[in-house]
Amino acid sequence: MQLDIFRSLWGHQGDRRTTFSDVRAAGLAGVEARLPLTADERATLARDLKEHELDYIAIVFTDNAVLPDQRATPAQHLEDLDRKLGTAADLSPRFINVLAGNDRWPLAQQVEFFGNALELAAQHEQFCSFETHRARSLYSPWVTLDLIQQVPGLRFTSDISHWVVVCERLLDDSEDDLMPFIERVHHIQARVGYDQGPQVPHPAAAEYSLPLAFHQHHWAAIWRSQVARGYRTTTLTPEFGRDGYLHHLPFTDVPVADLSQLNEWMVHAERQHFSQIMDPH
Repeated sequence: MQLDIFRSLWGHQGDRRTTFSDVRAAGLAGVEARLPLTADERATLARDLKEHELDYIAIVFTDNAVLPDQRATPAQHLEDLDRKLGTAADLSPRFINVLAGNDRWPLAQQVEFFGNALELAAQHEQFCSFETHRARSLYSPWVTLDLIQQVPGLRFTSDISHWVVVCERLLDDSEDDLMPFIERVHHIQARVGYDQGPQVPHPAAAEYSLPLAFHQHHWAAIWRSQVARGYRTTTLTPEFGRDGYLHHLPFTDVPVADLSQLNEWMVHAERQHFSQIMDPH
């Protein structure tokens, strides 16, 4: 199995075409970024991707970006998803990473919503990978496992750092059987969280060695499952980011680490990690 690593454009600053040149030079497969909402923006992105020969993973939020409107109904989320899946074709994404729903909906609503979401994906002939994320339907491992029992066709983007925060612990207890989820993961967003936050200050720091080991163990389990499922290629996006995730010093508000260096460290670490898992000898 081959590992294709993507660059996240979350918090991107600077000239995009220069960034795309850097992505190409780093040997990455492409970029993962929000689906542009206007036709002109999509056309420009499509041009830049083609010019630099990069693949694209589209990010779609149902309803609002990141945090959903608490008054928006499942039907409104589905209408929004329908519209966005229709426009995604402009960019021919490898697949669509969907941050879907609302954590406040009861399980019966979640089941109906995701069943309908899969039908929309099929109608638009788009592969949708649903991301684990706080504030969204897949905020909790236990809700997700319940969903899988009733909607087994779901496929997932694993950003398990969110679940570590929600459960306030590394999910390594003998009772924490996540295999039904692992067996359905399509894509990995590689960020290391810890019990009190979704992003450690630096994954190389010795004081965060246990969270790093837990996340890498989870990713390795996904890769082994994907090999068993016949995957020829797997995708991973290092996703250390801004917006309150990156730690800052008090009073001066100076970042404790360089964001680009954090993600570059993850690229090198996971390339090596993947090689060790695929060829342990």
